[in-house]
Amino acid sequence: MQQENPSSGAFGTVDAPEPALETALAADAAPVKAARPKPGERRVQVLQTLAAMLETPKGEKITTAALAARLDVSEAALYRHFASKAQMFEGLIEFIEQTIFGLINQISSQDQDGVAQARAIVLMLLGFAEKNPGMTRVLTGEALVGEHERLQDRMNQLLDRIEASLRQVLRLAIVQGTLPETFDATSRANLLVSYVLGRWHRFAKSGFKRAPTEGADPQVQALLR
Repeated sequence: MQQENPSSGAFGTVDAPEPALETALAADAAPVKAARPKPGERRVQVLQTLAAMLETPKGEKITTAALAARLDVSEAALYRHFASKAQMFEGLIEFIEQTIFGLINQISSQDQDGVAQARAIVLMLLGFAEKNPGMTRVLTGEALVGEHERLQDRMNQLLDRIEASLRQVLRLAIVQGTLPETFDATSRANLLVSYVLGRWHRFAKSGFKRAPTEGADPQVQALLR
């Protein structure tokens, strides 16, 4: 499946302020222009609109009929760009993967100790959700309930990769001496991912009113001691 480049401005933009790196998906479903979209533009419009529909606080299940109506096209027109609704969700997951791990790579390449990297990764994950409410429902799996099981499997793999990245930077901190040799990097990385998931769930369940970054920094620092 062709992946749109989130840093190109066509789908989203990556914003990386210090110390927390963040990204935002341009998910405002703009009215469909009368002119025929260029090749690839309709795919982006579909994904933007799907992301925008996921931002509804009540979290109703999205149908292809509702998505087509929002875009003012037929359902058949949607299927000319995506073979199924599962493929549409895969497009969102690919955007999430590319953006999050691109930012993790940026953080890991910085000249700083492993503890600071772990802190930046966790804050970035919380900031990503805050900037992209609809994506949060994908990250927690809520939007994938009743969809093809491969989508949830892919999200589970994404979380495993995030945990592995945290484990790696925490082990680096042990080597650097900023964490003691007795520090359990494996269990602490798992705890950090669980913390992030809890914050994501709270954000989604509150109708996107409880910001995941609210009061997060001192809590993350406490988890890294």
